[in-house]
Amino acid sequence: MTRVLLATFGLLPDGEAGGDLLVAALGERGVDAQWAVWDDPEVDWAAADLVVVRSTWDYQRRYAEFLGWVCAVEAGTRLLPGSRVVGWNADKAYLLELAEDVPVVPTALLEDRGLVAGLAAALDRWGTVVVKPRTGAGGVGVVVAESTDDPRLEGLVAGPWVVQPLVESVRTVGESSMWVLGGEVVVQVDKRPSGGEVRVHELYGGSSVAVAVDPARAEVARAAVAAAARRLGAPPAYARVDLVLLDDGWAVGELELIEPGLYLDLAPDLAGPFADLVVSVLRGS
Repeated sequence: MTRVLLATFGLLPDGEAGGDLLVAALGERGVDAQWAVWDDPEVDWAAADLVVVRSTWDYQRRYAEFLGWVCAVEAGTRLLPGSRVVGWNADKAYLLELAEDVPVVPTALLEDRGLVAGLAAALDRWGTVVVKPRTGAGGVGVVVAESTDDPRLEGLVAGPWVVQPLVESVRTVGESSMWVLGGEVVVQVDKRPSGGEVRVHELYGGSSVAVAVDPARAEVARAAVAAAARRLGAPPAYARVDLVLLDDGWAVGELELIEPGLYLDLAPDLAGPFADLVVSVLRGS
């Protein structure tokens, strides 16, 4: 039987919520799938026919080590996604590239050197701003600031960062996450923050619900994935596109190509299409 390892991290050894559905869906397709912790030295990654990066949700804290693991696995077997995708997508500077082709939340880069001047320029341009680590996940390290002496800036994690205008619609409308497989949007999950937060994650009181796919948002999501494909030289195997309402139109907030959660607890029917994708990769189609 074909063997696939689904990479996760130490705090979720059995994978993301609903991960058993993915294992079952792959089993129905003749694939022996198991969850494995990416930094477990006992795992023989090369023995798998394919390794799929899934819930490796500590990679942003250990990026150099994680990228080393990615390259080592890729040298021994097939890896989804590959190192080229990981290297490009792990740095939110990719948003500046996407902005050449699709609507994107305006973004500037910040470094430790010149931090105050960069922040001041962003504040002059946009008013209230949001600062995020350039390699980050889960809303960790996101800081909202109204001035260069805003006390909330004491919460900055290690740089470098991106800085963006505060999109007020996130607090009212929320954001939409669009799951794209094979160039088509298969699932839409709408998310709302709570209590004045701008982060929609459950950790910060946010809520999420699977809804019918909206054609207008799907069009932007497909365009974002196509733009990424042009830069990567090939279409990404899977993608989650996070969209926010900006100036009466939908714009990309983030494009997740590495380890976006499948929302199997909200959209269990996604297990089948994702399993089909894995099978198509195994077959080389």
